[in-house]
Amino acid sequence: MQIEMEMKGRTLIVRLTGELDHHTADSLRTAIEKELDRDVASSVLLNLQGLTFMDSSGLGVILGRYRRLSQMGGQMAACCLNQQVKRVFELSGLTRIMGIYPTEQLALEQL
Repeated sequence: MQIEMEMKGRTLIVRLTGELDHHTADSLRTAIEKELDRDVASSVLLNLQGLTFMDSSGLGVILGRYRRLSQMGGQMAACCLNQQVKRVFELSGLTRIMGIYPTEQLALEQL
C-alpha cells in the first residue's frame, strides 16, 4: 500500500493506493498518528480512490483515528470509495458516523 499525505488548511488529506489489510494497517496507523501528534490537523480526509481492498484491520485503524479526532473536537471524512470499499463502510456502520463524499473537493468543502 502507498500512503500520500498533504495538508490543506487544517485538514490532513490521506490518499491510499493498494490494499489496506493486516499487513499494511500498522504503517497507516503510525503515519496518521505521527501527523496528528504535531497538533496541526483538526480533521482528516481519507481519499480511497486507489484503495482496491480493505479488511477489518483497516476498519480498526480508521475507527481508532475517528475516535481520537472526535475526542479532540475534530472530524473525519472519506471520499472516492469504490463499491467494494463502500460496502465494507456500510456494513461496519462507518457511513453513519462519518461523512462520505464522491469527490475530494466536496469533502474538503464540508470539513
